[in-house]
Formats: sequence, structure tokens, C-alpha cells
Amino acid sequence: QVQLVESGGGLVQPGGSLRLSCAASGSIFSINVMGWYRQAPGKQRDLVAIITSGGSTRYADSVKGRFTVSRDNAKNTVYLQMNSLKPEDTAVYYCYAQTAVSHWGQGTQVTVSS
Repeated sequence: QVQLVESGGGLVQPGGSLRLSCAASGSIFSINVMGWYRQAPGKQRDLVAIITSGGSTRYADSVKGRFTVSRDNAKNTVYLQMNSLKPEDTAVYYCYAQTAVSHWGQGTQVTVSS
């Protein structure tokens, strides 16, 4: 089993920045992909960015050039640096880890508003 604990959400003004962190524990040796999804009210949960253990990344088109996903394998932690935030980025952000099954964190709220 894998446990994921997120931190770093909050309220930020449009154009601002936030960095999310997610620390993994448990059966971490079996983790391949880690990353972030988000879910806005009334919408489905969508991919934001993922990164493999080898460092390959994939981003949603809506965040390319603004968000950067990174991973510290020694600390079993994945990060999401979010710059130039927009009101439409407001959502609950969920950490994700893939082994033979999908694992999810509890979610952290990101609100972009003036």
C-alpha cells in the first residue's frame, strides 16, 4: 500500500504562484508514475501533470508553460510548481501514484481569486 500526503495549497491572486508537494510512504519501491490531477466543482477529475521514475513528463494543454512537475526519488516526493495562476486553475488538487493500482492523496484546495 502507498500513502500520499499533500501540502502547499491555498489562496493566491491571479498571476501568482504556488508550489504543491506530495510525500509518499509505504510500498514506495513499486511506484512508477507520480503526479497531479485536479477537480473543480461540478467537473470530473482531470490530469494536470505526471512524471515517471525516469523523469519523463506529460502535461495538460491548459497548464503547459505555466506548471512544472518534478520529482525527488530520494525523498519519495513529487512537486508541482504553478506559475501565472488563473481563476480557472481553482480546484482541489490530488496527488497520484501508480503501482499495480492507482493511489490518491486526500486533496488540497487551490483557489485563484482577487
